[in-house]
Amino acid sequence: MRVEKFFTASDLKAIEAAVHEAEKRTAGEIVPCAVTHSDHYEAAAWKGAVLGAFAAVVAAAAARYFGDFWGAPALAWIALPPLVGGALGYAAAALVRPLKLALAGSAHVEHRVHQRAAQAFLENEVFKTRDRTGILLLLSLYERRVVVLGDAGINARVAQHEWDAVVAGVVAGMGAGKPGEALAGAIARCGELLERRGVATRADDTDELPDDLRMREE
Repeated sequence: MRVEKFFTASDLKAIEAAVHEAEKRTAGEIVPCAVTHSDHYEAAAWKGAVLGAFAAVVAAAAARYFGDFWGAPALAWIALPPLVGGALGYAAAALVRPLKLALAGSAHVEHRVHQRAAQAFLENEVFKTRDRTGILLLLSLYERRVVVLGDAGINARVAQHEWDAVVAGVVAGMGAGKPGEALAGAIARCGELLERRGVATRADDTDELPDDLRMREE
């Protein structure tokens, strides 16, 4: 599904307005970004194929041992079970989101989402602010994971763990099917946190980065 399908026109307006409002109070430049996924996790589908083939072989062996199927051709017991089981396992792992992510492994999924966030940080030039106060807020929709990456000027004042509440709110909203509403709320909380940590505006402060939601297919 295209990333645009996850956000309504009112969501996009609310997100842009939330960024604009948050940046009135702080020098932080918030860059919201949404991607459909951070990886295709093709290895997970092959893991599913191996598991499916193994399960089919075990089931066939048990059926042959305990059942009265001695007249069946050898092909039915040797070749077909792993082929059918492997195909079904591959299809299940490729199409069933929770299974694919489970086979990919939580640590690998987390790593790929963080890599995608680092890539988005560069793609959107979040580093191009006068005081290095850019912040990337990345939603990886397929994985339902969120990453907040701050530039040097932000990291000097806000510890990474302080973004946990912001991340948790967006993840909950994604799970509820309301990513736009959750993202707008998270942006407001980012602004509040930056204000508390003294990331203050200057008299000549300008809007250095666009306020709209960046959307990418991958």
